[in-house]
Amino acid sequence: MKRGKKSSDAGEPVTNSDTRTPSSDVEAMKPSLSSMKSMGLLLALLMVASVMFSLSVVLRDPPSDDVVESVSASRVLQLRFHQANESDEKDHLVPGLDKESCLSRYEASLYRKESPFKQSSYLESRFKRYQDLHRKCGPFTSSYNSTLDKLKLGARSDVGGVSGCSYVILLNSDGELGSRMLSLASAFLYALLTNRVLLVEPGDEMADLFCEPFPYTSWFRPSEFPLNEQSLLLRHLVLDSTEKRKLFFCEETQVLLNETPWLILKADSYFVPSLFSISSFEQELAKLFPEKETVFYFLGQHLFRPTNVVWGLITRYYSAYLARADKRIGIHIEVSAASNDQQGVEQILSCGVRHELLPEVDKERHLPSSQVLNRKSKAVFISSSSPGYFESIRDVYWENPTVTGEIVSVHNPSRIEYQKTQRNMESRRAWTEIYLLSCSDVLLVTSPWSSLVDVAHGLGGLKPWVLNETDHDSFCTRARSMEPCSPNPWSHGCKH
Repeated sequence: MKRGKKSSDAGEPVTNSDTRTPSSDVEAMKPSLSSMKSMGLLLALLMVASVMFSLSVVLRDPPSDDVVESVSASRVLQLRFHQANESDEKDHLVPGLDKESCLSRYEASLYRKESPFKQSSYLESRFKRYQDLHRKCGPFTSSYNSTLDKLKLGARSDVGGVSGCSYVILLNSDGELGSRMLSLASAFLYALLTNRVLLVEPGDEMADLFCEPFPYTSWFRPSEFPLNEQSLLLRHLVLDSTEKRKLFFCEETQVLLNETPWLILKADSYFVPSLFSISSFEQELAKLFPEKETVFYFLGQHLFRPTNVVWGLITRYYSAYLARADKRIGIHIEVSAASNDQQGVEQILSCGVRHELLPEVDKERHLPSSQVLNRKSKAVFISSSSPGYFESIRDVYWENPTVTGEIVSVHNPSRIEYQKTQRNMESRRAWTEIYLLSCSDVLLVTSPWSSLVDVAHGLGGLKPWVLNETDHDSFCTRARSMEPCSPNPWSHGCKH
């Protein structure tokens, strides 16, 4: 073997000279080619094995229903969350309304099925116009201060004067939470129709229950506002059932009120139907709500967003008890002194079974149905101040199998017959129950004359099944509309 030549460049390493012949190169390559063939064969075998394993996983027996339901529920929530985020980024990320301050604004769509109702483009544009007006004329803006100064000075001028702002201030009523929400939605629609700014009474309860609905401003009336000011620029109105108050909904009254910058309003019911009786509002209302029964549904979506405190109560309960069910049935039971627990329970169950809202039970068998491996699940959420109804319905589905093999779970968050908690916690619970009822797939109620029920089915876009109080043989009938119940339109005494 020849000794390697030393490089003339001191920096280069010493190399061995190559004395192999071409034939020896070919021989040296043979083991390398053989190794490559072996590796290719091995890779092919691995690919075949991977395919066979995947097929065996797909074709083998499915896992238990519990696993399927859990995974399915998880995937549905993940998909909804992804879709909600995409939608919210486009539709609800309004400047001035950050996500952390009001989570329900961005997560609400996770807890309700997709609505068949679509907001009209005109309503959307009017909401945006109102937001701009509220931002311009809201509390402590220069326009608000200017209009307020005129009130204190008693200056008479066109509506809003130079500021161009006029207001409707809604006073708190003594009614329950549902009634106050109904009157608030009505007052907002009136403000929208008359180009006024809506201000509501301040207080810990409102701020504790609802997020601020309008960006860069507040809807709370400043505490120093002179409610008792005697001025031609301010009028007090109480909307009740008296003949005098009904005149508010006459056309000639509305013409006079156009000259009043400050309107102080007190109401405890849903007076939207009476607004439809005012001829000057008819065309605008038809453009805002092509489907008349969607008024409260869309107003509620904009006005009633639970605060983070209440949203936590709602989502924790929903996730623990309702999320995995294939179907959610809400039941609200109005309790009175004349209520008969057993008769009421039997009528509720009969209504549910007849209209396939609830499965029938088999009291003769004590073994699970043969269909149990393919079972569906239903979660029943009961809102009632009396625990007796909840316990009776729960025991029926606990002690007996269902004919269909469906699994029914029954839940009730209010176990105290008369709440003795602080008022704000009581209101939180009421708002939580209203919202959970609105998340139902179907709703069954013992009486339509409940503001809590009105708000629940109005927010959820539901037509509730209502028990028949007089004809117990027919059990129940379905409401014709999802709009809240209200008195007949208050237009008596108007000139036509």
